[in-house]
Amino acid sequence: MSIDIANESGYELDEHGIADVARFTLDRMRIHPLAELSVVIVDEAAMEQLHIQWMDLPGPTDVMSFPMDELRPGKDHEDPPQGLLGDVVLCPEVAARQAKTAGHSTDAELQMLTVHGVLHLLGYDHAEPDEEREMFGLQGDILRAWQERREDGTGAGPGPAGG
Repeated sequence: MSIDIANESGYELDEHGIADVARFTLDRMRIHPLAELSVVIVDEAAMEQLHIQWMDLPGPTDVMSFPMDELRPGKDHEDPPQGLLGDVVLCPEVAARQAKTAGHSTDAELQMLTVHGVLHLLGYDHAEPDEEREMFGLQGDILRAWQERREDGTGAGPGPAGG
């Protein structure tokens, strides 16, 4: 799996953790091992420009996703398609404020936002209540499994996360 991280923000963060949680998410969702993902980390001004340009919403946001080949999670009985997933754009300044409110680290917030962004690339959304339950349930399951793997050195292995 090719995961490129471009930190254009000047913000010091755990790029390894972001790449690791992205890779874990893609494995869990049965995405082809040759799929490509780009994670771009930008400052508030750049994120605000993207937010206005693509969502017509003011101010910076925490994460945006730009799908390319519209890959979807693989199924047990099928080979997953190969292709370009797209770009996940993160804003660590917004993430830092959210992390403070949530009572955890900025790195933990960025890792959660990475999973969130990857799920958006895979077609998940949270515009409707049932979509929100599904996406946030899956996001929570993936993060818990990833954190458990990091803590005890065992992997949850590829496969769909519950939820």
